[in-house]
Amino acid sequence: MRAPTVIGAVAPSSRRLSEVVTSPVPETGDPVIVELGPGTGPFTAAIQQRLGGRGHHLAIEINEPMAKRLARRFPKVDIVSADAATLPELLAERGLTHADVVVSGLPWAAFPGDLQRRLLSAVTRSLLPSGAFTTFAYAHAVPLSTARRFRHLLRTTFEEVVPGRTVWRNLPPAFVYNARRPRQP
Repeated sequence: MRAPTVIGAVAPSSRRLSEVVTSPVPETGDPVIVELGPGTGPFTAAIQQRLGGRGHHLAIEINEPMAKRLARRFPKVDIVSADAATLPELLAERGLTHADVVVSGLPWAAFPGDLQRRLLSAVTRSLLPSGAFTTFAYAHAVPLSTARRFRHLLRTTFEEVVPGRTVWRNLPPAFVYNARRPRQP
């Protein structure tokens, strides 16, 4: 409640929402998975379960105390306290050229348009052309102008954007956006 533009959730995401959001994480190979805004870690846990010790999982959390708690809980995850808009630089610092999947827990509807654009630009510059981007939105926020702007931005940023069904077993209910094939500027 004190920082709605940084922490957009009233409760941690449910296990069901976490499973749906992280479904693009490959179950084979050594993928590079980026997680934006891991918060308390429900998506982090689901990503780690899907990876089973493979690949590289980079989690970017702007809230430093939250990032430290997350690092203690998930010692095998590369957790950094930074602005998600610096994603391309963070990958380069680690010798990584791209991300196969970007999973976002960021509160997109709480962000002004310029921040939405900067963050999505960082995502598209970091994803492989065949990469996937997933995020979620709360069902009650659909009519908000910031949420409508974000949907439009997603559709102009990716060739394919598929909204999923509502996950009712989440507080509040939410649905997932699955986006693929980032458009090149």
